[in-house]
Amino acid sequence: MTKIAPLQPKNPKPVIGVVGLGTMGLGIAQVFLMAGFRVIATDGYAPLLTTTPMRLAASLDARVQAGKLTQDACNTALRRLRLVDSLDELLRAELVIEAITEDLAAKSQLLAALENVLAPSTVFATNTSSLSVAALAEGLFRPDRVLGMHFFNPAPAMKLVELVGHAGTSGAALQLGRAVLEDAGKVVIVAPDRPGFIVNRCARPFYGEALAMLEEGISAADIDAAMLAHGYKIGPLSLIDLIGADINLAATEGLFAAMGKHPRYHVFDTMRDHVARGDLGRKTGRGFVYPAKLGPAPANAADIALRIEAVLINEAASLLAEGDVGQDSIDTAVMLGMNFPRGPFAALRAHGAVHILGALAALEARAPAHLKGRYVPSHALTEPALS
Repeated sequence: MTKIAPLQPKNPKPVIGVVGLGTMGLGIAQVFLMAGFRVIATDGYAPLLTTTPMRLAASLDARVQAGKLTQDACNTALRRLRLVDSLDELLRAELVIEAITEDLAAKSQLLAALENVLAPSTVFATNTSSLSVAALAEGLFRPDRVLGMHFFNPAPAMKLVELVGHAGTSGAALQLGRAVLEDAGKVVIVAPDRPGFIVNRCARPFYGEALAMLEEGISAADIDAAMLAHGYKIGPLSLIDLIGADINLAATEGLFAAMGKHPRYHVFDTMRDHVARGDLGRKTGRGFVYPAKLGPAPANAADIALRIEAVLINEAASLLAEGDVGQDSIDTAVMLGMNFPRGPFAALRAHGAVHILGALAALEARAPAHLKGRYVPSHALTEPALS
């Protein structure tokens, strides 16, 4: 991975371009506007472009009403935004962030179009949460100026951004990306250009193991109540209900394919069934838990929490063993990106490697045929540095 040089961008507040003004793109624009950057933004869908001032004003007004922002600061931020109708009007932007649909072909086409009309020095950032940054840069004349900036939703509230460079990303592009993100108040974690980056990959077992327990007959309410009793702010199945089962399914299927259909990323039929029925969670009125309320933690809450944390730890150890990212970065990313009470390596130190290895061995011994191999421990768990 290209190292990031500790340099500053050539301008203290470079102009930021944003393409795509849905929920995420609008949130990204707000992040930079609130940090004092000028933002030039556009969207190919005219209704979104037209309603952007109203939607942005409503978002900022909510902060004013909550006492988190003055009216003068709100008005000043709104004046920093310039909306344009075409990509070539982004010419003054030093960094352009695309936040369009999560589709490789669509994003690749947009980057090629940007490259054709903007300056050779413009840096392009993709807000992809799962696509390969290298694949998105492939075929461009200047792939060295393409990087990933994975913001988390809602972008103004979530502190973490995963900064992703592919093998050919220049140090100057990464340096600019880090500088503007940190100037905007974000915690930047450099993530490898691998499926799921850090957070989406390491968090996958949080959902998956809950689904495995559902398959065994443990109730959704008991699973989530157990995790709340162990310091988690939301249980895995309630989190699926909040995000949407359809979105979770798409992410899981993408990672399952990208990781060679390894059973650690198994796509559970229960999830597919919920999506097929339209039980997507809060947005449709019914999910795994929603609209029911959780009861007290079950008697086996400690066993449920240990099981989920064991597979989280194993996934993090697997990522660590691949190189290019350290324990502290993984812990910070997972805590900030998922709002967990502790990262997987902090959990490992609390439990002890022997305890985690024992839990994984027991799970593998009784795993059904379609999950065999799911719980085989990463070799990193047996190394002295972790044990």
